Amino acid sequence: MLQTNQCQEIKCPIQFVVDLLGNKWSILVLRELFGGDRRTYELLAALPGISTKTLTQRLRELEAHGLVERRIYAEIPPHVEYSLTPKGHQIKPVMASLKEVGTQWLNQESCFCALTDDR
Repeated sequence: MLQTNQCQEIKCPIQFVVDLLGNKWSILVLRELFGGDRRTYELLAALPGISTKTLTQRLRELEAHGLVERRIYAEIPPHVEYSLTPKGHQIKPVMASLKEVGTQWLNQESCFCALTDDR
């Protein structure tokens, strides 16, 4: 069994994921992308309160970690779409568990979001 100080020397997998997703906007961006590909304006509309700058930063971070893919379409005007990668889809069971616990703690019916079982 590892002692606490030994665990700190080895990279903790929980800490790694929390550091990667440990802010409100990253998790909510992923939630939206579970519903399918989204353009920047769609994400801005779905996430009231997020600034364009913050959204861009979070998308770049998620892309750098291989969770989100950005596709640029050479059209006039050009547009960009974001989608989850296979690695990004691996977080879905964790997000579904968070939704389930939140629903229980709020003592209400579940809200509609891209994490429903029928998607």
